Amino acid sequence: MQFGIFTVGDVTVDPTTGSVPTEHERIKAMTTIAKHAEDVGLDVFATGEHHNPPFVPSSPTTMLGYIAAQTSTLILSTSTTLITTNDPVKIAEDYAMLQHLADGRVDLIMGRGNTAPVYPWFGQDIRQGIPLALENYQLLRRLWDEDVVNWQGRFRTPLEDFTSTPRPLDGIPPFVWHGSIRSPEIAEIAAFHGDGFFANNIFWPKEHYIALINLYRERYEHYGHGRADQAIVGLGGQAFMRKNSQDAVDEFRPYFDNAPVYGHGPSLEDFTEQTPLTVGSPAQVVEKTLEFADHFGDYQRQLFLMDHAGLPLKTVLEQLDLLGGEVVPVLRREFAARRPAGVPENPPTHASRLADPTQVDGAADAAR
Repeated sequence: MQFGIFTVGDVTVDPTTGSVPTEHERIKAMTTIAKHAEDVGLDVFATGEHHNPPFVPSSPTTMLGYIAAQTSTLILSTSTTLITTNDPVKIAEDYAMLQHLADGRVDLIMGRGNTAPVYPWFGQDIRQGIPLALENYQLLRRLWDEDVVNWQGRFRTPLEDFTSTPRPLDGIPPFVWHGSIRSPEIAEIAAFHGDGFFANNIFWPKEHYIALINLYRERYEHYGHGRADQAIVGLGGQAFMRKNSQDAVDEFRPYFDNAPVYGHGPSLEDFTEQTPLTVGSPAQVVEKTLEFADHFGDYQRQLFLMDHAGLPLKTVLEQLDLLGGEVVPVLRREFAARRPAGVPENPPTHASRLADPTQVDGAADAAR
């Protein structure tokens, strides 16, 4: 099973000191966090894509290319690549280039994002969000799978005898996850292509995500990619840890209360009861994370959000030390012990798809 972290790249005031990092400081901190994730034995670093304050990661491939040059094992991913407002041609070329620079250590999560104004900023209509996502992804698959593309659609100019460059490394496109928190249409397209489905279940009660994930699993089996329990699922999570659980609660409370994404809303206690957020000891994080498979079935990737709400870099690095040193080793062992035979332990990687071309051929057949 893959474990890692994702960042939303918020620039937020530290409520305990009143200090706020500059954009430069926050960007450099994110790269430091990514490198430390590899140092403590994590598998994945994923960055969001945002085009509005208080967020800074507007160019994921630039950041991930920089990190690729300073890491050797870390899988570089996105916690959202905006399939609706990015040109599919640019996505195809940018992530193929990143593939080459990172020697294949690349995958990405496609999503529509959650910032409504981004649509007109990039010349699109939010009312067409689902049709845009479906059409753009179909084109992206063809750009990666076919050397020469002739195409015409609703939302961009036609392509005639077009070749996207560079071609995917070894002829193998990056593995794609589809991220959704509410749309069954996205679960459907993930299942149709045999892609992964990432349910970033950090805000709403588990029942909402159980329905989406079960739909994806059922449709994955329907399209002939394998049994429902073999579908490739990823989940989100949030944690703040100290050796003593009450110390964790006392330290994290002011950050939670003032966080841009959920501050001034539910209490910390209510939010931890209703969502995957765990504030406490490493053992408590292990216990709650192991429950995810009881709700959603055995899955392949677990990402944690840990560098948000104004937490200082030193604190985030301490959190990664606890995650890599005391939490993930236990989770690896426990998840492996409970995983049924025939259920994949890990999602597809460039190396696994290179070794088993049927992993790629099946997805390409679905795309066509």
